[in-house]
Amino acid sequence: MSESKAINYQTAKFITSAPNIRKLPDDTGIEIAFAGRSNAGKSSALNTLTRQKSLARTSKTPGRTQLINVFELDTGERLIDLPGYGFAKVPMAVKEQWQQALSEYLQKRESLKGIVVLMDIRHPFKETDQELIYWAVSSDIPVLALLTKADKLKQGARKNIVLKARQAAIAFNGDVQVEAFSSLKKFGVDKVEAKLNQWFGYDADE
Repeated sequence: MSESKAINYQTAKFITSAPNIRKLPDDTGIEIAFAGRSNAGKSSALNTLTRQKSLARTSKTPGRTQLINVFELDTGERLIDLPGYGFAKVPMAVKEQWQQALSEYLQKRESLKGIVVLMDIRHPFKETDQELIYWAVSSDIPVLALLTKADKLKQGARKNIVLKARQAAIAFNGDVQVEAFSSLKKFGVDKVEAKLNQWFGYDADE
């Protein structure tokens, strides 16, 4: 582990796109996965976190991420962009294939130490989101529930939804932290960095 007090996420670079876990890098070290519905703004969040405009592909067509995309930091840790779930205009056979890849990764990847679950702040905790979080809790994997596109709401409404979401998260009975996030306005980035630093084993207070 590096002696650095924090990670420079801007050093993230694309390593590979894998159709399944057998094509991923060796299952060693630590990696953090980003998961969410196909229209939750996952790629935009990754680009914002890494201060790179096109590290993760963004598209106006939800469901473009159909492979497990791996990004590596200069300190060796990995960020994983998982296939989006839910809405996507792709053939059923294709959808089933990448849903299977997602399920297999979550169940078998030993180096997975945390999951960022991204949800549109206007539609939090849909059924598939809840299923993913319950699975993570049952596997003792901590979750950061990120309410994206938070700039779409006024401050009062935003705070109200975050408060309700934090109350709802208690029902998962696990390590589930809820934060608001906006790729457009760049708020919430510090909360994501702090949580990822913790999961990666770096303590900014050292």
